[in-house]
Formats: sequence, structure tokens, C-alpha cells
Amino acid sequence: MQKAPRERTESKARVVFPVVITAIIVFVVSGAVTLFNIGWRNDFVIRWWSAFAIGWPIAAGTAYLAIPFARSLTQRIVAAIERVVVSRGACTTRKE
Repeated sequence: MQKAPRERTESKARVVFPVVITAIIVFVVSGAVTLFNIGWRNDFVIRWWSAFAIGWPIAAGTAYLAIPFARSLTQRIVAAIERVVVSRGACTTRKE
């Protein structure tokens, strides 16, 4: 049985999203750390690219391993917050 088009798209997005988000984060962080460590020099871009090329695969692999744990931890934290909010009676609706 084939998956519906929406399910196929969502399953592909689960694979692509960590790659894209880690690329963006590592690009910015590696640039900032490289600039902080060596300053603006003639070889800055080469060193930045080197840091990015090393960091991105590591970050993407880590994301694939960490996402299930992070999702589970997030759900537990949100549930704990909800329990506190409800127990304090702060979960009321506003009347305008």
C-alpha cells in the first residue's frame, strides 16, 4: 500500500529539515567563532569554510540522533508546565 502524497512529503521533510536547520546554525556559529578566534584576516573565509565543512556533518548527524530525545523531553516539559499552570488555577479563560 502506498503512502498518501502528504505522508510522503512529511516523511521527506523529517529527513531534510535537520540537514537544512543544522546548515544554517553551523554556518552562523562557525563564522562567529572563527571571527572571534582569529579576527578578520586574509584567510578568514578559508578557515570559516573549513570549520563549517567539519561542523555541519557532525551537527546533522547529532540532530538525527537528538531529535527524538529532544521531542520527548519537550513534551515532558510542556506537560509539567501545564500541570503547574492548571494546579495554580491560572488556566482560566478571559471574558471581554
